[in-house]
Formats: sequence, structure tokens, C-alpha cells
Amino acid sequence: MSADTSTAKVPPQRPSSPAAAPAPGRAPRSLGSRFSGAATPWLLLAPTMAVLAVVLGYPLVRLAVLSFQNFGQSQLWGFQPTEWLGFDNFSTVLSDSVFWDVVVRTIVFTVGAVGFTMVFGLLIAMLLIRVSGWVKTLMNIALVASWAMPIVVAVTVFKWMFDTDYGVVNWLLTKVGLDFDRHNWFIDSTQGFTIIMALVVWGAVPFVAITLHAGLTQVPKELEEAARMDGAGAFKVFRYVTIPVLKPIIVMLATLSVIWDMGVFAQVFLMRGGHPEPEYQLLTTYSYDKAFVVNDYSMGSAIALLTVLLLLGVIAVYMRQMLKIGEVE
Repeated sequence: MSADTSTAKVPPQRPSSPAAAPAPGRAPRSLGSRFSGAATPWLLLAPTMAVLAVVLGYPLVRLAVLSFQNFGQSQLWGFQPTEWLGFDNFSTVLSDSVFWDVVVRTIVFTVGAVGFTMVFGLLIAMLLIRVSGWVKTLMNIALVASWAMPIVVAVTVFKWMFDTDYGVVNWLLTKVGLDFDRHNWFIDSTQGFTIIMALVVWGAVPFVAITLHAGLTQVPKELEEAARMDGAGAFKVFRYVTIPVLKPIIVMLATLSVIWDMGVFAQVFLMRGGHPEPEYQLLTTYSYDKAFVVNDYSMGSAIALLTVLLLLGVIAVYMRQMLKIGEVE
């Protein structure tokens, strides 16, 4: 018996037009996919931005509102209604000579702390470039350890070092023949602020040194060698080759240091036992005293808001410098 087999005829396929065929190696993208691709970074940032809006945004708005009101202990407990004062709090603060003394003291303290931090950080970074591997490892361990030390612990160490009765600094200076027996470093605010500044610089130098060291490793060696072949000495190589390469990092670190040092609070507050004297007041401690010691929350909020505006001015200068650097490059 033979099976009758037949071959099925398949109708010819019409070739698609070249315009409809996708480009080789490239998948077509719809408008929706392009939109989702552009929105992906914002979607990923949304949780962090929401947390920042709650943690930072609400307190800042509340601070601004309080600065325009009369809000003290009576208003806090509901004994008296809150009164809207407009710009009266700011007029009172700006016409107070004590406030301007605090502003000048804060600026002088910040300039000194930032200057010493940048100088010592750069010197340590340059030393890290030149030492051997095991010495560099030990120095990095020491820098990270001092950077990671809590502020309370660092303040305790510095208070012991400069203690009137048992301070190791007084003991060493007396041993070398100087009369520092039972010397009180904090009677004179200049000496006291020098110690507080040393504490701030000691905690800030590790970050600056490690960051600048990373920048120094990126300085092209061929540029330095070309400058030396042209007859430039070590100082000129550093000034005309190294510094221009490090300028963006230096501007960034200096700006961050200004923001951090203008916001110094714990070091002054703890070194003075929680009650800084008038000659030890900075903007942060002055605002705290007005708000929580005198219980004038609106006045303390006005001082804090003025401090924020000063910091925004620093940020504006930083952005301008970075834009200048970008235009030059």
C-alpha cells in the first residue's frame, strides 16, 4: 500500500520595506521608554529627597516662621497667643552691637581655623607622597583614627592636656623653664580660642590631608618634569603646576571647611562646660543661648536664619569659583 503524500504550498512572503526594518544592532525606542529612561534618576533620588525634605525642610521652614513671630516660654505653653512681628526681630538683632561682635568673632575664628586646616592638610598630603609605603600606612591609620574620634572624646583629651592643675602642656612648658605652673588657658579668650581652634583643626586636618593626597597622585608627572627641564625650581613647580591642578579640590575643601567651622558648636559648648562666656560666643552658641537659655525662641531663630544666609553667601561664592574653573578648562 502506498501513501499519497502532497507537498504544501506556502505563499510567497512579501518583503518588508527597508524603512520598516530596524537598524542593525539598535532596538527601536518608543516615546514611553525614552520618558521612563529620563525619569529613572529622579525616581531613584525621590526617597532621599523626601527624607531630606522632612528632616531638613520642615525645621528650616519652622525656623523661618518663628523668626517673624513673638514666641517665648508663654507661647510655648499656650498661656499667651503667638504674635506676628514681621521684621522686628531682625531689626533688633541687626541693631545689637553684641550680635556684630559675635559675627566678627565667628568670622575671625573661621578664617583662622580654615587657614590652618588647609595649610597643615596640604603639608601632610605632600609628606604622604614622599614617605615610604609602611610609613604612609601608619600615617593614614593615625589620620583616620583622629578623624573618627567622637567630638566628646576629643574635647575630653584637650581639656586634660590644657588643665590648670594636671595639664600635660603646663607640665611640659614648666619643665623647659617657662612659668606655666597652674596656668589657666581660658582666662584670656584669645588663648582659649586658640585651644578651641587647635581642637577644630586637629579634627578637620585628616579629611583635608587624605583628599589632597588623592589629588596629588593625579598631578601629571610629565608636566612636573617638563617644568624642571625648563629650569623651574621646586617652588615654581609647586606654584605653577601642582596648585593649578589641585585648585578645584582646594576650592571645594576650603568651602566645606568654612561651612563646617562657621557651624562649630559642640567644641565651644563642651570646652566651656555647657555655659560659654560672652567672650566665647560664636553665632551657633549665641543663637542657642538666646533660644534655650533666655527662652526667646523667636530671637534665637532670627539669629540662626541670619547664620544660614551667611552660609548661603559662602555657597554662592563657591559655585561662582567652580563655574570660573569650568570656563577656564
